[in-house]
Amino acid sequence: MSAPARRSIARLSGAAAQQATSTTFGSTTPVTLTSASLRKAAATAQQAQAQAQAQQQGPTQQRAFSTSTATAPVRPKVTGPVAVTTWTARAKEAVERSRARAYSQGVEGGEGGENKIWGFEDMQKLIEDPKKEVVIVDAREPGELIQTGHIPGAINIPITTSPDSFFISEDEFEDRFGFPRPSKDSEVVFYCKAGVRSRGAAGLAREAGWEKVGEYPGSWLDWAAKGGKVEH
Repeated sequence: MSAPARRSIARLSGAAAQQATSTTFGSTTPVTLTSASLRKAAATAQQAQAQAQAQQQGPTQQRAFSTSTATAPVRPKVTGPVAVTTWTARAKEAVERSRARAYSQGVEGGEGGENKIWGFEDMQKLIEDPKKEVVIVDAREPGELIQTGHIPGAINIPITTSPDSFFISEDEFEDRFGFPRPSKDSEVVFYCKAGVRSRGAAGLAREAGWEKVGEYPGSWLDWAAKGGKVEH
């Protein structure tokens, strides 16, 4: 309670101890200040003090609020890793398609330890007139073959999950895949989705001792784009 309020209550309390007189028609009538009057006066004094304090504090709070609002930092927009991931996936697909188009013509080779390059027409002739000494190998993962199918007559040896396929024993190979491994006397022709994994698989086969190695660089993208036959 402020000092002015306390002084007002003290004055009223002192007056309550005495009797004030007023003259009415030539006589004196005692007037007594009651406790109710004291409480009312105290409430009035407290209300006035509260209003004065509010007027003093109001501008300070308003200035503090305005300052904090004006200096609030603006956060930059964050794109996040999703955009980067999407761009990378699209770029990778574009590179694969570009490689498929570059290799789709087919160039003969096979001398001096180089892989023989097979084109779309060569693969078509092979599936129309299969030869026992030539084995087509799909180097993609089994799930990819389920989605797209494969070139007719091809066997599946996934290079990504089974890179040791041409180095393990024949019995272990057959236990793993359920069919015999192509012999080293046969010619193996590899393809994948866009020619990248098939080139790696051809290199592993040659390193493991296979000499008649070929690859279809255009691979599945080229085969599907040109309407090659599909086997499921």
